Amino acid sequence: MLIGVLGGGQLGRMLALAGIPLGHRFRFLDPDPACPASAVGEVVAGAFDDAAAIDRFCDGLGAATYEFENVPVATVERVAARVRTAPSARSLAVAQDRIAEKEFFRSCGIRVQAFEAVSSEADLAGACGRVGVPAVLKTRRMGYDGKGQCVVRAPGDLARAWREVGGQPSIYEAFVDFDAELSVIAVRGADGDVRTYAPGVNVHRGGILRRTIVPAPGVAPAVVAEAEGAVRRALEALGHVGALAIEFFVTRDGLVANEMAPRVHNSGHWTIDGAVASQFENHVRAVAGEPLACADARGFSAMVNIIGAMPDRPAMLAVPGARLHDYGKSPRPGRKLAHVNVCAREARVRDAELAVVEALVERAGG
Repeated sequence: MLIGVLGGGQLGRMLALAGIPLGHRFRFLDPDPACPASAVGEVVAGAFDDAAAIDRFCDGLGAATYEFENVPVATVERVAARVRTAPSARSLAVAQDRIAEKEFFRSCGIRVQAFEAVSSEADLAGACGRVGVPAVLKTRRMGYDGKGQCVVRAPGDLARAWREVGGQPSIYEAFVDFDAELSVIAVRGADGDVRTYAPGVNVHRGGILRRTIVPAPGVAPAVVAEAEGAVRRALEALGHVGALAIEFFVTRDGLVANEMAPRVHNSGHWTIDGAVASQFENHVRAVAGEPLACADARGFSAMVNIIGAMPDRPAMLAVPGARLHDYGKSPRPGRKLAHVNVCAREARVRDAELAVVEALVERAGG
């Protein structure tokens, strides 16, 4: 089957790498003809709102999907009018609007922090008075990896925060004091079958994910079960087909949902080497209407993002349990260039090799 992917970044590239062994071929719509996915499939070069490019992209496809959530909803709807598309435009619309996302979580019985929509500096002052400080102001739409947001520690920070988000419609949400961030990824097939991956604990720096460790260290089984149940409810409520990731804050008072992504997710990259079938393979299977595969973890895993600069390649490849996944991008500050998975049968072995990998990444400045 020829599968179309809206977006040609590293996620699209890894979807193709997982789907090609299953006999599928891939086509990508991306503004950059030399995007990372160009190494693994045909690229239709064009903007995501270019109707002619979208139509060329759709021609002959058996199914379509998207690899990131900043694709216009109208584009997904146009594609879905011509070819079976998963996940749906509804899942995308919810994830693109932080207010809609929070309201959706509440409708599923998933706890969120106090929040208010703000459209002006006056709205922001009122929200601050009701929600309190500390808090975080985030643009209602767009923004990722820490972009489009500002921490508000006191009312005197409001004017600066409003400037930093560009005076755009935003969400003002209470700051959550959490012990850990838990990421849960599940894939729902076209037949309703759901496969859930072992949750991981995430570590961020500068708003960018740096490390995920699986199974989630220090998180009680009951908390893991609660998070997995929440993701299943979200999948069913959306009628979602494909991968869905939800990030939760683990607090003393229970779980608080942070955000969701209706796609394969950075915190699930460990599944390429650490699960029976990766999140990418199961997403492709779901999009193609095929049965899902086993999502069980093979042992103990960790994923480390390489940001901005590549480490010593021979030294990295010499770490026994480490597997390098290079996206083929040119180095640039803040840019995700690759990730390394570290997998082992024992946690102590994984942790020792993880320490070597992280030292090499830090030495390179990534």
